[in-house]
Amino acid sequence: MAGRKVLIVYAHQEPKSLNGSLKRVAVEELSKQGCSVTVSDLYAMQFEPRATRNDIVGCLINSEEFSYGVETREAYKRGDLSSDLVEEQKKVQEADLLIFQFPLYWFSMPAIMKGWMDRVLVQGFAHEFPNCYDSGLLKNKLALFSFTTGGSKEMYEKGAISGDIRYLLWPMQHGIMHFCGVRVLEPHICFAPEYVSEEKRKEMLTAWAQRLKTLWNEEPINCSHEWYFK
Repeated sequence: MAGRKVLIVYAHQEPKSLNGSLKRVAVEELSKQGCSVTVSDLYAMQFEPRATRNDIVGCLINSEEFSYGVETREAYKRGDLSSDLVEEQKKVQEADLLIFQFPLYWFSMPAIMKGWMDRVLVQGFAHEFPNCYDSGLLKNKLALFSFTTGGSKEMYEKGAISGDIRYLLWPMQHGIMHFCGVRVLEPHICFAPEYVSEEKRKEMLTAWAQRLKTLWNEEPINCSHEWYFK
């Protein structure tokens, strides 16, 4: 939709991968709609995933016993976070929609993307108890997790060896995004792209492009225990 702003947080080492193609399709389709699209290409940026004292510029509240949560909260209030975090937070603040594009690693997101979550979504910026979940500080935003798996769709069904794919989404969608107040759209999952034909991979890209055409008409999921574990 024209005028909307989108941030794509992208975590894959290879631009020619299916993840790279999914990211490219999203940029192209959303730009056609008149959206302003920004990409944080974490590997290309050499984004630092480790949460350390280096994230705070200047003096610490307690230099004797370091508490990352306390120090980053206070640094955010003072405007003393490191420049890379300030830049990413600005992108988040301006975005109407956050798209996270990545390959599933060990039932989760890649470490570099988890590091982005740990470092960027600090207390005071994304959440501030009791302002969490439906009253989280990012409550006017949407998020969508678009990812690929190594296993087939059948492996991620209820009763299958890996369990329902929704179980894996609980910590990512609910524990991070919903906690910060973000409303979550249905995930977009491409199952086992490395084990299907080139024709099938093209179909995956086409399906993603088609969904993006009407994405702004979608309603967020019901962020409740029942959606994940019913």
